[in-house]
Amino acid sequence: MEQRIYYGPITPEDLANALTARFNRGGFRVTQIGSGPKIALQICTREDISSGGKTAVGISLQRTPKGLIVQVGEQALWNVAASLGVTMLSLLRNPWQLLDRMDDLAQDIESLQLTREIWETIDATARLYGAGERISQALGRLVCEYCRTPNTPDHSHCVACGAPLPGTFSPVCPNCGATLPAHANRCSQCGTQLPAA
Repeated sequence: MEQRIYYGPITPEDLANALTARFNRGGFRVTQIGSGPKIALQICTREDISSGGKTAVGISLQRTPKGLIVQVGEQALWNVAASLGVTMLSLLRNPWQLLDRMDDLAQDIESLQLTREIWETIDATARLYGAGERISQALGRLVCEYCRTPNTPDHSHCVACGAPLPGTFSPVCPNCGATLPAHANRCSQCGTQLPAA
């Protein structure tokens, strides 16, 4: 079971909704148990799908004071492996069987990538909500006072609206009063050499 902790303003419901939206389609079904600070999800192949092997993955989402703990269990792959084995044996007997087993093969390949796609969805959703795996990612954000967008500390202006961020001051030319970029050496308006910061 792989575990990650995300720090920032993300809830179990946020991740559960994203995972349900991503995987409750096609050959997969998502079942949710619980709500609030503890949610368990199971992503598995639908019972009514006749192609490919069956697989399932369990996911645990738990909010703690330190962050959101995400655990993804081991994927059940025996049925997928058996289905791939049947496909390979039938191809050895008759290569034209590939046409007959194409849907099985496609479903098996999709099932083999399930755990990777789950983590990609979780990581993308966490980034969308401004959460990260390192605590410094969550604490090292400057929030714009105008549009409430989180910005990384290396920005002096908001990436969304362009407003100056709190704790940062745009340098001003001592000669003409023009507002300048943070690391400017010369004034872009009058050409005055700026004093070293």
